[in-house]
Amino acid sequence: MDKRTFFDRWAPIYDGLLPSVFYQAVHVRLLEYVDLPEAAYVLDVGCGTGKLLHRLAQRSPTLSGVGLDLSPGMLAQARKQTQEGDRLQFIEGNVTEAAFAAQSFDAVFCCISFLHYPDPLAALRAIAPLLKPTGHFYLADFTPPAWMGQDITHRGITPAGVTFYTAAARATLGEQAGLQCDRHEYLLGPVMMTQFSPQLT
Repeated sequence: MDKRTFFDRWAPIYDGLLPSVFYQAVHVRLLEYVDLPEAAYVLDVGCGTGKLLHRLAQRSPTLSGVGLDLSPGMLAQARKQTQEGDRLQFIEGNVTEAAFAAQSFDAVFCCISFLHYPDPLAALRAIAPLLKPTGHFYLADFTPPAWMGQDITHRGITPAGVTFYTAAARATLGEQAGLQCDRHEYLLGPVMMTQFSPQLT
């Protein structure tokens, strides 16, 4: 079973499962560190059922955004729950192949989906040019246990497994992709937010 099928099967019940409840608590903590301009345009990569975008839209009535996900089942749930009209769009796709214009977004979010990406550097290289010069990329995901002493840890939890990155590994990947690391903040338990900005030229 590939990951798309895995999440499609989860989609109808996903928001009632314990992981989703935890992730929504992560969203609340994440937004404590997010500062967006008026009428912000944002992208959520690996948006799932759209909970983060919906929360952002409720917080700011002038915000608009796009949710991107590989799972049509997850996107169907996101669209079903949308009450913001055409302010939010949910589209199927991979960020490395998405046709967004350069410097389109005030912020890009990736919340607990980066651990699934088979080529994290390619994803970051696709995200970096999408940010406006004053924009930020917010990466929130699990970090590996400190006792392991490894910057990158792979686990076979889901189809094709998941990979966890320390603060140092994230900063290195970001630099290789054209992003400068601004800060790291722990949100809940081992979930860390890393904020990036476009590298100054």
